[in-house]
Amino acid sequence: MKRSLAAWLCAGSVAALAVTAATAYAQQAAPPPEEESSVATPGTLHTGPKVATPLGIDGKPDLSGLWRPVRAPGLPGGNMGKDEPNFILPFNAVGLRALVYSQNHTVDPESICILGGIPRHNASGLAFEILHTPERFGTFYNYNTHRVATIGANLSFPARIEQKYFGTGLAHWEGDVLVIETRGLRDSSSDHIWLDENGNPTSSQTVVIERWSRPDYHTLNLAMTITDPKYYTRPISFNRTWTRADRGQGQGEYPCNETNNAAEHIGPGAGVIGPDGNRGYGYTNAVLPDAPPGPEAYADVLDKN
Repeated sequence: MKRSLAAWLCAGSVAALAVTAATAYAQQAAPPPEEESSVATPGTLHTGPKVATPLGIDGKPDLSGLWRPVRAPGLPGGNMGKDEPNFILPFNAVGLRALVYSQNHTVDPESICILGGIPRHNASGLAFEILHTPERFGTFYNYNTHRVATIGANLSFPARIEQKYFGTGLAHWEGDVLVIETRGLRDSSSDHIWLDENGNPTSSQTVVIERWSRPDYHTLNLAMTITDPKYYTRPISFNRTWTRADRGQGQGEYPCNETNNAAEHIGPGAGVIGPDGNRGYGYTNAVLPDAPPGPEAYADVLDKN
């Protein structure tokens, strides 16, 4: 039976797409020598032809690569409340007290080279790198820190979980979505850890569910749910997108301890959180205060909750 012209064209298109995907995967699997990326520069969504998602040897999407953040217009960066009303998280009474304490007594942990942990790193404005195998999901950050989640079916947490900045993560696949559940995180009441860039608190009861997907070669999506009954009245949803960095780019060294020469002068808190949900004074052209603000600076948060 003779094929129609449309059938031949369709077959040719499929073959071309397969070659494109194979080429993209080969480039990703064997990149040229690494060059340090401009991790502080946001990326932009790819607007060219769609390239198929590369697959690992298990047939699942390969999430490996250096991923640059894409800024969502009109939404704050680094704030887990970016999708919440007024960009404020749903604190309970204990959470509000913990927030005021962290803003007035706790130095930003990352500013003194302490691990940011999960979920904070998922809100970072810096690029990060994923190294992914069928059994392991590793994320590497600009602060020369990393975490690794174990992938497998029917995994279970031990009866006693050691509290860590990145907790213990167990992952499984739901179709083409990698789902990671993390438990065993540290608590802002006793450890140097924040939920996000804005100094919001997190507790040892926090459970983080991450749903990672790669719809095409250039795009990485995260849908994350944070449940912390100690400090918040309900689960928090956080979604964002990254774009694939140029071929050959990777993480460089970040000697925080060597370059952090004025750590003893860093004051507490994240600074005043503006109405746009961003921390600090850089978004309003306001004059920096001579001393860190006290609890009264957070009256708006208290009133809205």
